[in-house]
Amino acid sequence: MAYEYKVAELREKMIGGKVSGDRLQKVLNEHAAQGWRLRAITSADVKGRVGPGGVEGLLITFERVV
Repeated sequence: MAYEYKVAELREKMIGGKVSGDRLQKVLNEHAAQGWRLRAITSADVKGRVGPGGVEGLLITFERVV
């Protein structure tokens, strides 16, 4: 079997904000509906849209059969 992978960045909009469980659940369910399966969740500094710094966030790795 061949697989494809997708990585989604999830962070809160405000600097220093934490990712909510409800928001994470929504992202997981949306991807599952498209056939993606969760492979890993990694905590990381995700670059913000403004300025050079990063904010705490999650990198979520999904896979599905091609």
